[in-house]
Amino acid sequence: VQLQASGGGLVQAGGSLRLSCAASGLTFSTYSMGWFRQGPGKEREFVSAVSRSGSTGYYGDSVKGRFTISRDNAKNTLYLQMNSLKPEDTAVYYCAADRVYVTRNSEYWGQGTLVTVSS
Repeated sequence: VQLQASGGGLVQAGGSLRLSCAASGLTFSTYSMGWFRQGPGKEREFVSAVSRSGSTGYYGDSVKGRFTISRDNAKNTLYLQMNSLKPEDTAVYYCAADRVYVTRNSEYWGQGTLVTVSS
């Protein structure tokens, strides 16, 4: 199984980025998918998760109303649209896949993509 995250970069506060996570080696539509992040000196934090069908999204309190998770099961790809970015969103963002629910202990992880938000 491989999860390849991309789309990170440097953006000014208030800007937007879209992260992608391309999955291979698994039956994508049967896995719950999600995003975690780890900022400098911080623990890994839940950002968002999406149901297998893509119909239901879940969000951490710090990103509700600003981030939108989605998935394209035909393309085996997970997305995270991030709007109104803040400096505190600066972190390495990881995608994760799990047969049940995405948690810190999920089965599969991508390599991470760095998001830096300047003030």
